[in-house]
Parts: sequence; structure tokens; C-alpha cells
Amino acid sequence: MSETINYATRENLSDGRQIKIRALRRDDEADMLAAIGKTSAQSLQRRFFVMKRHFSDKERAFFMDVDFKNHVAIVATADEDGRELIVGGGRYIVFEPGRAEMAFVVIDTWQGRGIGSLLMRHLVKIASVSGLNELTAEVLPENTAMIKVFGKFGFHPAPRRDPQTLHLVLKLG
Repeated sequence: MSETINYATRENLSDGRQIKIRALRRDDEADMLAAIGKTSAQSLQRRFFVMKRHFSDKERAFFMDVDFKNHVAIVATADEDGRELIVGGGRYIVFEPGRAEMAFVVIDTWQGRGIGSLLMRHLVKIASVSGLNELTAEVLPENTAMIKVFGKFGFHPAPRRDPQTLHLVLKLG
């Protein structure tokens, strides 16, 4: 397990609010499920490519079982009424040596404030330091906001594996 398990930093959003970007913790499961509950069906469909509202025990275990080597997950949290709430998250999963796939989701009421870009910047940094050579992402063509974020970081379209998604690639180092 890498030092990424202790990753934590503060960032300022475009609207002046401060958030924390930190490693996902095992005890975040209830807060993650609460965040999913506050996310619209459209946003969840853009993240999971199917209408998704509930997760099986196996799926929850998969999303929470992060080793910070081959499966890295970070969350964005904000203070609301004195309580730290998860407002977004991102992760990458190594699918072959040197290559990982990324994915993100931000609660609808927090979208448009730069959280996706901040999560992206931190995951790209972690991936680079960890020695990865390439990051990939699968995005639905109608998800123009995420396509813009990926483009801002230098991801380029690559040949598609699935005609229903846009396959994006970023070479690191």
C-alpha cells in the first residue's frame, strides 16, 4: 500500500468555497452512498453507462476495497453545517501494467465549480508519481462537461472499443 492512502489537501473552488481532496477511507461507505443518493439519475447514468440507483454488496465492496496501488480512489469533501460531506469522487484502476482507466462523479448541486478538474489534476499527479504510463477513460458522447475536462488535461480521442462511448487517452511522463 502506498503513501497515497494518506493523501489529503485543500483546494479553493471557482466560487470561493474550500474543499478537501483526500484518499477514500474504508469508513466512507455510508457517506459515499449518501452522495450517490443526492446524484441525479442522469449523472449516475453518465458515470456508470446504465441507470443505476442501488449497488449490490459485491459492487459496494469493489468500490470501497481500494489498495492505493492498482485501485486508487479520492473524494472531494465540503463542510456543510459542521459536517464533512462527500461531494464528488474519482478513481483509477490499473487494467494492465502501466495503464489505468479513470472515472469521476460529482453531485449535481456541486457541478460546474471545478471539482471534476481538481479531482482529475490530483489523480493524474498520483498516477504519474506511481509510475503509470497511460490513463484512459470511457465517456458517453453527450457528456460534454467531462469531455471538456478530459480535453483540458490533454486526453485525446483514440480508436473506440465500444461505438456508444468516446475512448480517451492521456500519455504520462
